[in-house]
Amino acid sequence: MARILAFDYGTKRIGIAVTDPLQIIATGLDTIHPKDIIDFLKKYMLTEQIEAFVIGEPKQMDGSPSESAQHVKGFSTILKKHFPTIPQHWIDERYTSKLAERTIMQSGFKKSDRRDKERVDTIAATIILQYFMEQHRL
Repeated sequence: MARILAFDYGTKRIGIAVTDPLQIIATGLDTIHPKDIIDFLKKYMLTEQIEAFVIGEPKQMDGSPSESAQHVKGFSTILKKHFPTIPQHWIDERYTSKLAERTIMQSGFKKSDRRDKERVDTIAATIILQYFMEQHRL
């Protein structure tokens, strides 16, 4: 089986998570600047097979698109342009950053590590991927 990649898109950083080849476990992979994401993915995909992309869909509390939704749609378009054969799935990302912050706090990290926004973005991407995997279990 191939891996699945998930993205927590932000205009400053993109948190990335990945499944294991059997698609059982979601793990944080990295945090990349948006301008570097395509090069990162092309290099990563030289050694790993990717079955699908999962993209966090930013929504307001009432379910309507948030202000950042246009940026995420632009990111999706760029992914489609460079990787047209890889399907994209969207997962509601409401609360993922808050859950990531709570996870970090409960993990016993030092206060300075809890402020690491890259860590929050990577964990948020992992939560997005876990949501996707739970919804698509057979």
